[in-house]
Amino acid sequence: MKKLRSNHNPMNAHEKKAVISLSGVFGLRMFGLFLVLPMIALYVSGLHGATPLLIGLSLGIYGLTQAVFQIPFGILSDHFGRKPLIVFGLAIFCLGSIVAAVADTALWVIIGRALQGSGAVAAVILAFVSDLTRDQQRIKAMAIIGISMGGSFLLALMAGPILDQLIGVSGLFWITAILSLLAIV
Repeated sequence: MKKLRSNHNPMNAHEKKAVISLSGVFGLRMFGLFLVLPMIALYVSGLHGATPLLIGLSLGIYGLTQAVFQIPFGILSDHFGRKPLIVFGLAIFCLGSIVAAVADTALWVIIGRALQGSGAVAAVILAFVSDLTRDQQRIKAMAIIGISMGGSFLLALMAGPILDQLIGVSGLFWITAILSLLAIV
């Protein structure tokens, strides 16, 4: 019987640093985004001008703008580089978080959430991971990114309602803005 060879080939130091850094960027951004999810519908319903349509739009506009901007961001990152587009996208996300934090109407929350989604860096981050890892390490790298995203989701859904009681949804949007700036660093 033929003995199976082990293909255990660890990531090198450069790959580890890149994957940890990029999963941190992804995780911080997603944590901030997911913080507001449990409360946003109730929050927007209490704002001036809220209607069921606007409440739904405040939830869905982020995903819509993400879908619209992922491909253009990817193309632009091929031309201008991954890092500049990640920084640009995180800055737009930060601006959207600030707009949503200071919003006093449902419409302004929607504008803020649309801006957040317009900072579509997920595809750029994943392309950057592919650029910085060997083919044999890519599955591990993507798994680490996925773990950071799943962990962010889990922690944010637990922390969001608690933080909402302490600082409100507006405060959660400020945290989101700060986390996006930390991700830039």
